[in-house]
Amino acid sequence: MSPDRPLVLVGAGNMGGAILRGWVKSDIDPATIYVSDPGLSSELQQYLDKHSIRHGAAMPDDMIASILMVAIKPQMMENVLPNFVSGVDDDTLIVSIAAGTTISKMKLFLPSGKIVRAMPNTPAMVGRGITGIAAEDGVSTNSREEITKLLEVCGPVVWLDNEEQIDAVTAVSGSGPAYVFLLAECMAEAGCKAGLDHEIAMQLARETVSGAGELMRQSEDAANVLRENVTSPGGTTAAALSVLMANEGMQKLFDAAIAAAKLRSEELAKQ
Repeated sequence: MSPDRPLVLVGAGNMGGAILRGWVKSDIDPATIYVSDPGLSSELQQYLDKHSIRHGAAMPDDMIASILMVAIKPQMMENVLPNFVSGVDDDTLIVSIAAGTTISKMKLFLPSGKIVRAMPNTPAMVGRGITGIAAEDGVSTNSREEITKLLEVCGPVVWLDNEEQIDAVTAVSGSGPAYVFLLAECMAEAGCKAGLDHEIAMQLARETVSGAGELMRQSEDAANVLRENVTSPGGTTAAALSVLMANEGMQKLFDAAIAAAKLRSEELAKQ
């Protein structure tokens, strides 16, 4: 990347903006970044100006991207991507974080360059996301390392064996934060039914979910070991788990939920 062949971010909404801020906090030179977005928020506009990051509604006609990161909504692809054809050549790496848009579909709009699909999740906005990545054939080891550096500013990066696995990643981690938020909602509601004030029940649920997540992140133990560590035989946790781990309990629900999300991801990719 260089000022002449910059890292170009197409779309600076919540996710694109979070990734951009991660780049600035890392060792990426702001002079090598260009942001293309016709609808920048005033806050982000000030942020770009503060860090002397070039930006505009579109790429300048004489600019060729070293890396083009596409962070727009899938339904915008058809209208937006053709505007970047002249800014991409055979040496450009194209990284898409748009859900449901396949590499082959991207090729229809941007026939030059090498394409990589990435699926981050919303905790990336606080630097705690995880991203699954799949690349088309011909993406070099050096290019993979470069892309890893660009995306790990918002959390760990996992390279997949093939693009088909993106649908499963979408179902598990892409949509996963919503499952965790629902867990907190359900815990709080159950707490209210057990006699707690709603505000206290929600505070207990929020802090328990986030604290347990941080404990799991920092621990080298597997999730089942951590669960067993807090489950005394015949105790209160064991009583609750006997319900949650019953044949019709959480595992069956999650099997069905992940399968439904994966199927929907596959359907969207075919549209």
